[in-house]
Amino acid sequence: MEQYKQEFIEFMVDCQVLKFGDFVTKSGRKTPFFINTGFYRTGGQLARLGGYYAKAIREKFGTDFDVLFGPAYKGIPLSVAASIAIHEQYGSDIRYCSNRKEIKDHGDKGILLGSPIQDGDRVVIIEDVTTAGTSIQETLPIIRAQGNVEVLGLVVSVDRMERGQGTKSALKEIHETYGLETTAIVTMADVVEHLYNRPYKGRVIIDDTLKAAIDAYYEQYGAEE
Repeated sequence: MEQYKQEFIEFMVDCQVLKFGDFVTKSGRKTPFFINTGFYRTGGQLARLGGYYAKAIREKFGTDFDVLFGPAYKGIPLSVAASIAIHEQYGSDIRYCSNRKEIKDHGDKGILLGSPIQDGDRVVIIEDVTTAGTSIQETLPIIRAQGNVEVLGLVVSVDRMERGQGTKSALKEIHETYGLETTAIVTMADVVEHLYNRPYKGRVIIDDTLKAAIDAYYEQYGAEE
């Protein structure tokens, strides 16, 4: 596993973005782990997060595209932080764009904030975590309504590796349904590999008991390969 992925996993733990216990996802699944990117709350944290996204984006899509689109609301700071990081790390001046939940009818009018999307633009969508893949159904029409654009794909922070609407993972369903390339900074398999029975800051985060609970969760909700 690449060094930056190991660092990102530890970064999520430090920021309390990645937690283990008893949780219920938006889709109603009881899960022993939870990822909440709302816990990235400082400028320093967002700067580091943007850097990790930038590495994952460059590996999958390169940096020769035009717009990084972050769906409201959590995608807004992600698109800003990652576009800054891409510029600082790789010298590419990517425009950022997000949507508003409500259309604004005065001042900077319309449904978009940040850069407008224009004919011929190549767009990468950035999100936090995709579990069921439902948000892409709302996002794609907004982007494609702006003109003749090419949506290259989707990047998320963590691939939960569980079933979406059917038996395959949400990211794989998005690829097959919409023809979009998808990638994640890390997968949950990466998380387990890095943290299982390995002390971090004086404690083992994923011990045998928690590993068994994660395995049981994936037996029930895990996606087909």
